[in-house]
Amino acid sequence: MRFHDSIRARLVIGAALVLVAFVAGAGLAVQRAHADSVRTARFAQLQSTVYLLLAGAELDAGGVLVMPAAFPEPRLSLPGSGLYANIVNVARREEWQSASTLGLSPPFQRSVAVGQWRYDTVSGAGRAYLAVSYGVNWAGRTQAAPLVLSVLEDKAEFDREISVFARTLWTWLGGAALLLLLSQTVLLGWGLAPLRRVAHEIQRIESGEQAEVEGRYPTEIAALTDNLNTLIKQERVRQTRYKEALSFLAHSLKTPLAVLRTALNVPAQLPATVTQQVARMDAIVQHQLGRAAASGAARFAPYLPLAPILNRIRESLGKVYADKGLAFTVECPPELNWRIDEGDAFEMLGNVMDNAAKWARHRIAVSVWHEADRLNIRVEDDGPGFSDMQSILQLHVRADEQVPGHGVGLAVVNDLVASHEGELNLSRSDLGGARLDIVLPAA
Repeated sequence: MRFHDSIRARLVIGAALVLVAFVAGAGLAVQRAHADSVRTARFAQLQSTVYLLLAGAELDAGGVLVMPAAFPEPRLSLPGSGLYANIVNVARREEWQSASTLGLSPPFQRSVAVGQWRYDTVSGAGRAYLAVSYGVNWAGRTQAAPLVLSVLEDKAEFDREISVFARTLWTWLGGAALLLLLSQTVLLGWGLAPLRRVAHEIQRIESGEQAEVEGRYPTEIAALTDNLNTLIKQERVRQTRYKEALSFLAHSLKTPLAVLRTALNVPAQLPATVTQQVARMDAIVQHQLGRAAASGAARFAPYLPLAPILNRIRESLGKVYADKGLAFTVECPPELNWRIDEGDAFEMLGNVMDNAAKWARHRIAVSVWHEADRLNIRVEDDGPGFSDMQSILQLHVRADEQVPGHGVGLAVVNDLVASHEGELNLSRSDLGGARLDIVLPAA
């Protein structure tokens, strides 16, 4: 498995890269700050040595530089100690060097402006030094003399101190980074554990060991598992609907086929019988196809504007029943949207409006509105109305047991409404005919 195929590997590698970059940046910053601090401290010590030289320096009556035999800083008297001093009497072109320079030729600064401090890192004879120089106009007994005082310290000690600190710093930072990385890996494993459990449950669902995702998960995953369970339920309902439709279709076609076989023995009745039973089988097939094609409560369907659908159905029915001169009244807010499959919407609204147009004398009124998270659809006509409303609703279970005259339209609508977990009610309209009310809950 490649690393980019795993969320855990991506997070671990990403966290490691960020951690390494942070630790490297922080380590370099701390190391540099320490080096600057140590360098500043070293220069301050060398500056103190310069002041020590100034305190011991004297000029005799002839302007000759006179220095004491010993200094409070013992390294100035120890040959090769690593601390070296030099004073240049510019007027007399004479120099004084500390005893520590015996046998050495350190690269002292011999030209510094009066009143100027100079801090440098210099090299000479294959060695590096930290150097502090100071130019001063020294007031002697008879006259003033310009002096250049220079103090050098072997840089090896400074480099050693920096090296020890860097080694200690990177050892601790590396250990801390490793500990943090291990901690992040453990935390990521703990944080991603719910995803692994979801994947395991999905495998069990695929193998048929369980019906849905059953575990309780954090809020960030709960929405995913809820939607997944909804999809699983919808798919099972759809499969059940297909199986039932095939079973009902096979069962419902037995009677018309038996009638046709019987009619073969009566040639005189055969044409009328064939016409009647073919129409009956066509209605049965339409009914079962409508049931099987119903999408059901579409939680993931996009919101569909209903006003354009109602207007298209009204225009189509106006052309189909043009000879009746029907007056359609459609009341639907133009901004009303509902989460429903477009095919289901056309099938449901088209069938109820077509049934009303078929039986209406002059007027059809359609009202659609939204109230309390429910979609309300009402279709009324001024026709004869339903003769036995309770029987109509009960007989929609089977396509071969329909109320004569109503076709398969209301049966398909009843199944669609049931698939959306809604309600279908039939009653008497104020227009004098039938009133059909559909209430659909939000998906």
